[in-house]
Amino acid sequence: MGDETRARALDNTDRSLIALLQQDGRASFTALAKAVGLSEGAVRQRVQRLLRDDLMQIVAVTDPANVDLTRQAMVGISVDGADPRDVADKLSELPNVHYVVLCAGRYDLLAELVCRDDDHMLEVLGEEIRKIPGVSGTELFVYLKLAKQNYSWGRLTA
Repeated sequence: MGDETRARALDNTDRSLIALLQQDGRASFTALAKAVGLSEGAVRQRVQRLLRDDLMQIVAVTDPANVDLTRQAMVGISVDGADPRDVADKLSELPNVHYVVLCAGRYDLLAELVCRDDDHMLEVLGEEIRKIPGVSGTELFVYLKLAKQNYSWGRLTA
């Protein structure tokens, strides 16, 4: 997201639309309009603007285990001799890496892996991630049980 997008404040109607679409991403503009008290056309324009400005996405979310991706983990990655942003860019290109953040603390980066099984995860870690120039160390945090998965970040408090 660009700085202009980040600086733009969401009003209460935008927040309501985001929250409603998080409950049901296929809700009709008519139903959304009724819920927020605007015309269908006004809601359509707002939703299109939220999408266009990268303030939200409407996507299908799967449970990885239900689509034969039974092993998930977070990888803490230490970087030495390279710009962590460059390593993050390389990580972001890998198909089994679904989340990459630059961070402060023990690790320079965190990356979430979603793989078929342990052998696949070992391959991704050893043959892809550890071979990226600048990666000096990794620590794998294997998920044993998913306790919560929620994408309702649009329910902002401000």
